Amino acid sequence: MATKTKYVDREVPQISLHNFEDRIDEISSQICTAAEDVGFFGIVNHGLSEEGVQSMFDVSESFFSLPDSTKATVPWSPQNVGWEKMSQVRPSTGEADTKESYQLQFGENMANTWISKEELPEFKDKSLEFMHRVQGISEQIMICLARGLGFHDDYFVKYHDVSRPDAQSTLRLLHYYETPKTNDDIVRHRAGAHVDWGFLTLLFQRAGQSGLEICPGREVVTEFGLGDEWTKIEFEPGVIVCNIGDLLMSWSDDRFKSTYHRVKAPCEEGDYFGERYSIAFFNQPVKEAVIQGPKKKYPAVMGEEFNRAAMARNFGRLQEKLRANEGEKAVEQRLKSGSAVVAAAA
Repeated sequence: MATKTKYVDREVPQISLHNFEDRIDEISSQICTAAEDVGFFGIVNHGLSEEGVQSMFDVSESFFSLPDSTKATVPWSPQNVGWEKMSQVRPSTGEADTKESYQLQFGENMANTWISKEELPEFKDKSLEFMHRVQGISEQIMICLARGLGFHDDYFVKYHDVSRPDAQSTLRLLHYYETPKTNDDIVRHRAGAHVDWGFLTLLFQRAGQSGLEICPGREVVTEFGLGDEWTKIEFEPGVIVCNIGDLLMSWSDDRFKSTYHRVKAPCEEGDYFGERYSIAFFNQPVKEAVIQGPKKKYPAVMGEEFNRAAMARNFGRLQEKLRANEGEKAVEQRLKSGSAVVAAAA
């Protein structure tokens, strides 16, 4: 049976990108302070209209409303693209998230992974248009983060060049299933507690479809460090929720914090039990990017190597969880189903 969550108040600032060129020093200071203190912040006045965001949600729904047999024509692959359903298992829970997702990229990894134009004629064009818009906002934030670390303004931007065939940044369309309001003693996880292992995440949520919660406290990127005091993140329409990933935490010598977060499955009075849609844009550097902070706290690694190591670390943690909860057979079953692989890649 689910236990009642302990909540605490934490300040998660909203930062305006208005008049970016003239206010860049002020904005950089605000973003870097938020990255240091809590690892989460909201962005407003970013230039992306609410109408544009809702239009992308409509595009997302058009995909998820297709029959599973059609969505299965673009299955998830180890390149971190494609559709999965109820197969993302978090190391923190050992259970599958109650959701489905479709992951999109800019480059060569998307070959044969776009849903056909016969099914959704405008899906690819509208998705790429939205992705490029969000990429532009991401690059403004990257400039601020680079300044805070003493790098040149374009330091992170050049490593996230989405025109390159080896670009790895990913847009994830997410659909969480409706949860029964009656207590059936089944513990569900919409998105179990985790950290993002990329550079920077930009998240779009629909108003009224709450559930995102954070639990700061990690001091070094190599620790898992789960606490039990959570803070709800509920921003109004027009706000993009941003958070630091493990890769940037390492790249900043642990100065910027990659914070544990989750989408809590509803189980308490006031929770939202209906189906939930969100969209996440994961900024990830190109495979050949050299990852090392200004103080060189960690050895230099390539972008592709960092991602592979993060996947292996998550997979190892999941194996430990399954063995502790269910024994060796559980690990074997996950491997056969492929769900453990999805968990490691997310």
